[in-house]
Amino acid sequence: MEWKLILQVVGVALGLLYLYLEYKANIWLWVVGIIMPIVHGALYFKSGLYADCAMQVYYILAGLYGLAVWARGNFLQKSKDKSTTGISSTPARMWGYILMLYVILHTAIYYILITFTDSNVPFWDAMTTALCIVAYWMLSRKFVEQWLVWLAVDVITVGLYVYKDIPLTAGLYALYCVLAIVGYKRWLKMMRTQQA
Repeated sequence: MEWKLILQVVGVALGLLYLYLEYKANIWLWVVGIIMPIVHGALYFKSGLYADCAMQVYYILAGLYGLAVWARGNFLQKSKDKSTTGISSTPARMWGYILMLYVILHTAIYYILITFTDSNVPFWDAMTTALCIVAYWMLSRKFVEQWLVWLAVDVITVGLYVYKDIPLTAGLYALYCVLAIVGYKRWLKMMRTQQA
């Protein structure tokens, strides 16, 4: 079996497990989120998606950060109210900062790609990478709108991966689109339940 195919199959399996755990707001999503980038990093490097490949280092670090934040939150919740999930809406005052962060990241990543790599999709590669950084940070804070940012990433990524001839991974991201909508609705319900 070709390495590219093996990496796609393993990546799809880990991705599905990750999404299930994220849907459930289960802390183990961060453990899978630390392992999965190694597989995806190798796949993206072989496919010439250099920003996506480099992004996997960020995912490992973000996974460690998210695990620490959620573990600390779970400890604090156990001492207060076990039913609290900590899910909230993104504060309105933060959206300007989030947008500014995205623009800076997209611009910087795009510049790196056009200057130092032979990427033939630098704009889209930079876009999905910058959006992923933003979405991962929002996930670590348990903001419900992180699902909508992931939905944008997933829609763009499907087309990008079809173009780059990694169809199984593109199929996974098509499924991610559906699950992002379902996850958003579930987290909204969990948020409203905890507020009630």
